Amino acid sequence: MRIATLVLSLCLFTPPIAPSCVRADEPAEEALKAAAKAFAQGRTKEALVLADRAVSLDPKNAGAYHARGQIRDALGRYADAVADFSKVVQLDPKAAEAYDRRGSAHFKLGEFAKSVADFDRYLELRPAAKAGHWRRGISCYYAKKFDEGRKQFEGYEAVDTNDVENAVWRYLCMAPVVGIEKARTAMLEIGQDRRVPMMLVYDLFRGKAKPADVLEAVAAGKPSAEDLNRRRFYAELYLGLYYESLGDGKRALQHLSAAAEHRIGHYMWYCAVNSKNVIRRKLK
Repeated sequence: MRIATLVLSLCLFTPPIAPSCVRADEPAEEALKAAAKAFAQGRTKEALVLADRAVSLDPKNAGAYHARGQIRDALGRYADAVADFSKVVQLDPKAAEAYDRRGSAHFKLGEFAKSVADFDRYLELRPAAKAGHWRRGISCYYAKKFDEGRKQFEGYEAVDTNDVENAVWRYLCMAPVVGIEKARTAMLEIGQDRRVPMMLVYDLFRGKAKPADVLEAVAAGKPSAEDLNRRRFYAELYLGLYYESLGDGKRALQHLSAAAEHRIGHYMWYCAVNSKNVIRRKLK
């Protein structure tokens, strides 16, 4: 989505758990501080070794598991991250952020129902975050909880009315229920999404642009290599989802596979991977 991008960080000094779970005199704290420093400097593997040490020094320190879960997530070890966040909520059932992070890790693993359940628990503990939690809406779509997904994206309008992706994901949740034409005519009205080629993506789903228009716009304005890669990713992702909504699995898979090749440091990349895997299984 356009805003509220997830940023990897280690909340080691103020972990989202009960203060009694972390004491300044615990020997694990030195290892946690060193892990935070290593992680911030890009020494991720060293940070993991230090987090492992913190866990071994204090197996009941929820902050140590939380930190290690974040590092494992950054390393792509999502099942291990789930295990760590599960340990956090075992130690502190009200550790809201751990549910949220576990929900994201479940999504990256393709475990959509579990992802929705974790996000729901997070929002029970942090109800003020409901409107902006677009990741929950995406998980609802993949879990085929289409009505819940639709409502989630409608709620996001309170956060941003200029986000093409929000309008598209609402359409994707509606199309399986009410059909393509009704979903198309009921698309949310948005302002100006300045990201290229998102306004053409919006017109594509409204039936006012063609797939070729989206692809042609990608290279407009001589973007940097990084920006061009990002544009190509979003163009291919939404072309894939567009064809998926039309029931054209072969074209959808072609575009989603291309999107997955344009790796970007954003949660949306996992949507390309998950959709590609879902469609590939359907076509077998």
